[in-house]
Amino acid sequence: MSLSIRLPAADGTRNEYTLHEPGSFPTTPAAPQSRIAYAAAHMVCDPLRTTSHSQPAHIDWDATLAYRRHLWSYGLGVAEAMDTAQRGMGLDWPTAQELIRHSLTEAHATPGARIACGAGTDHLPPAPDVTLDEVEAAYEKQCAFVEQYSGQIILMASRALAACAKAPDDYVRVYDTILRQVKRPVILHWLGDMFDPTLRGYWGTQNIDDAMKVCLDVIHEHVTVIDGIKISLLDEERERTMRHLLPASVRMYTGDDFNYPALIQGDEQGYSHALLGIFDAIAPAAAAALHALDAGDSARYEAILRRLFH
Repeated sequence: MSLSIRLPAADGTRNEYTLHEPGSFPTTPAAPQSRIAYAAAHMVCDPLRTTSHSQPAHIDWDATLAYRRHLWSYGLGVAEAMDTAQRGMGLDWPTAQELIRHSLTEAHATPGARIACGAGTDHLPPAPDVTLDEVEAAYEKQCAFVEQYSGQIILMASRALAACAKAPDDYVRVYDTILRQVKRPVILHWLGDMFDPTLRGYWGTQNIDDAMKVCLDVIHEHVTVIDGIKISLLDEERERTMRHLLPASVRMYTGDDFNYPALIQGDEQGYSHALLGIFDAIAPAAAAALHALDAGDSARYEAILRRLFH
């Protein structure tokens, strides 16, 4: 029996939409070989407990960790404690620490499980009078926690840095300080203001091309300790442009939930890997599509992902 829902249209009317029959995809713990793919995992909260800005989320740990195992069962990596998990929007740092610790413990006990964890400054309230020293100390604290449990760091964009930085050099200083200390290569995260308005002007300028140059300068300076960069700008052409300018050893991880099929498939000049919140929701289909790319079957890759949008 098919399921239909009524969706609002731009003109105020409602349209009937009939959902497709569910697809069937095999479970395989083997990771895709041609692309590295992380699902930015959501968490499962107890629906009977109250959550507010003054009262942290109450996590259903059994269900949350079971979902991580579900993602690994399809060969996907887990990007833990990101904004997808309400990081900085309901998930406070103490609870994020618990989430990171639990998930890293699960990952280390699961053969082949790939995981990377968000480290930022969200325990430091953003304000113009915050100092760069305080931002650096906040980053150091969270990075040290992830590394304490043998985790790879995703170096998240900082609201506190965006609030207090006066120029691109302030960003360069902070990232230089942190990247000189990390124990293993990190994934940078450039989150656009369409996702978080407080990050407007990140890298010290509202001109995206100039911001990209600042970011690329940081990457080239610290190339040996950078695994890759996730950009979430919802701008397909700018992602392609930046991808072509990265050092050969640095991966581009698309965070573009709109244009990811084409960016991952790539072109004659290269392709993006994936670090996507949407892969949390479509893990079976995403894994099957990536395995089709491994087999050189672009038609099947396109067919699987096209079905999700029609």
